[in-house]
Amino acid sequence: MSVIKVGICQMIVEDDKEVNINKAEKHIRKAVKEGAELIVLPEMFNCPYENSFFPKFAEEYPNGKTIAFLSDMARENKIYLVGGSIPERDSQGNIYNTSFTFDPNGNMIGKHRKMHLFDIDIPNGITFKESDTLSSGNDITVFDTELGRVGVAICYDIRFPELMRKMVLQGAKMIIIPAAFNMTTGPAHWEMLFRMRALDNQVYMLGCAPARNKHASYTSYGNSIITEPWGNIVERLDESEGVIIQSIDLNRINKIRQELPLLKHRRKDIYN
Repeated sequence: MSVIKVGICQMIVEDDKEVNINKAEKHIRKAVKEGAELIVLPEMFNCPYENSFFPKFAEEYPNGKTIAFLSDMARENKIYLVGGSIPERDSQGNIYNTSFTFDPNGNMIGKHRKMHLFDIDIPNGITFKESDTLSSGNDITVFDTELGRVGVAICYDIRFPELMRKMVLQGAKMIIIPAAFNMTTGPAHWEMLFRMRALDNQVYMLGCAPARNKHASYTSYGNSIITEPWGNIVERLDESEGVIIQSIDLNRINKIRQELPLLKHRRKDIYN
């Protein structure tokens, strides 16, 4: 299958898990109605992006309410569902920022634990330390679907080109990034990062953010986006709630890689 229809759901996240799950369902059903075969939710879509909320909202696989919801929605609607991310607690009590992906039968086919924790301190901008609460994952997440081979990473992971390149070398044709950039880093780097990672690796990049909640302690930039292998923007939202529905042609990847063979021209004799 070369042409696939994707849906990206940008939603405001509240401090009530039940409200967030219901809102996610509404957005998913809207995307399904418009023909989306693969649907993406935002980073921390069931939980406010704040350290104090992560332990309260954390779930263990496979028993969590949000996890069951994602599986049910994928199975009921016969879609691939990249469940943004949620706080996940393991059996030792560690908490991760984790993205679960389910296939049209409701089976989990991918689990990515955010590898690079967002610890920053920008004067007159933002200070945030995920490491105060969260643990980091250690696995690159690439998996097969009937729509093509997909890679998933989370937010700050996109800033590390080594990770994106390794995902592409493992066959990813689409890289999906649930992400919640803020009002300091978003205007400065959001579009640039998605365009450059698509261009450097000649793949489609899909970024799904929470909509901007001006009453939250952490304010998301929004601007969910799709970029394509030539580095162009396919579609981009603003800060408000909304759904992107786009058909993307995976054959364009092969065409561009033949015309401008960046991956072929890598000097593996000099660098790995």
